[in-house]
Amino acid sequence: MIFTDTHTHLYSEEFESDQVEMMQRAIENGVQKLFVPSIDSSYTEKMYDLKNKYPENVHLMMGLHPCYVKPETYLDELAFVERELEKHKFAAIGEIGVDMYWDKSTLAIQQEAFQKQIQLAKKHKLPINIHCRDAFDEVFEVLEKEKGDDLFGIFHCFSGNLEQAQKAISYNLKLGIGGVVTFKNGKVDQFINQIPLEHIVLETDSPYLAPAPYRGKRNESAYVVLVAEKLASIYGLSLAEIATQTNKNAQVVFGV
Repeated sequence: MIFTDTHTHLYSEEFESDQVEMMQRAIENGVQKLFVPSIDSSYTEKMYDLKNKYPENVHLMMGLHPCYVKPETYLDELAFVERELEKHKFAAIGEIGVDMYWDKSTLAIQQEAFQKQIQLAKKHKLPINIHCRDAFDEVFEVLEKEKGDDLFGIFHCFSGNLEQAQKAISYNLKLGIGGVVTFKNGKVDQFINQIPLEHIVLETDSPYLAPAPYRGKRNESAYVVLVAEKLASIYGLSLAEIATQTNKNAQVVFGV
């Protein structure tokens, strides 16, 4: 059985001591495609190194994470993103979006950076990978300005309600479902079966948000299978059916 992890921070410092073993576990568990989001320019070399080590399995995104949109550096970082897009092939622009959990004071420039990167995605005919934390209205505000046939991608780590899920889908976005769906208080499990499976992709967001029974511990891409098992239970489908459909959905987004 083959699985796709559409969002995993494989270059994280938390994997420095056992990255090779972690990757081996993922691949042995059938996780054949791993999509790696960008945070800022400081991680780019680690990303390229990973791609060189695992050219068949690792697919890179390029972008500026909203938590790293700082007044003194964000324009330089956006210029860096633009240059890298001209030099290398990427699977998506991400992760981009708005985060109102850590710093509300940068909302205006977060939205500016988000919109500019959506426009870059359109220019390069790439999907986007959206980060949204405590910021559904702020994210939707930007998406409303940029909606169209050339806007598509994934709403990463979806943790909203049914109405917000339907709104995200209306912008031609798949919902990235990860460990939260296994949490007792995650709430996503209560309505996700009302969303047709064609709109769902699997992710881990490792090393963060490990699914049960590993909640609170380090997450890794091999655990995407646990997310798939939970969805199989919720949808009343076999694990193979979940794997097949979510892989197909990821391929529709990324083209690989």
